[in-house]
Amino acid sequence: MDTLIIRKMEKNDLKEVLRIYKEGIETGMATFEIIVPSAQIWDERHHATLRFVAEEQSKVVGWIAISPVSTRTVYSGVGEVSVYISSDSRGKGIASRLFKVLIEDSEKAGIWTLQSSIFAINTSSIKLHKKMGFRIVGTREKVAQLHGKWHDTVIMEKRSAN
Repeated sequence: MDTLIIRKMEKNDLKEVLRIYKEGIETGMATFEIIVPSAQIWDERHHATLRFVAEEQSKVVGWIAISPVSTRTVYSGVGEVSVYISSDSRGKGIASRLFKVLIEDSEKAGIWTLQSSIFAINTSSIKLHKKMGFRIVGTREKVAQLHGKWHDTVIMEKRSAN
């Protein structure tokens, strides 16, 4: 029986969201960040309503959210996607289910482009994004360092069907 629920993220989910984000940081291929932000900073960086969690047996096992790419009005319909799944729940299709809800709700909210910047070595995330309708628009070579090592990122985007 499928007990997975995808729902809007609530303030009281932030502790678990940040725990899962920390696991992502620890992989060394999910983000250039090395410190987990405070709940307040995380909350301020992400769209107020386009954030969802996957919950299984009353435990948050993944999340997806959009961050604005710019404060300029002309880019108000462009969002940067972040998706993270807890280490013990990866490979179960949870990210795909989170993406489906995010894509549908973001289009209703007037988001016309979703984009992601993915470590080139994170082939599973690139594959997931392709599955969800994203296309590769380019590679940023040696864009930033993590622990003293330069990394390339693959830029992917999905345009709204509307």
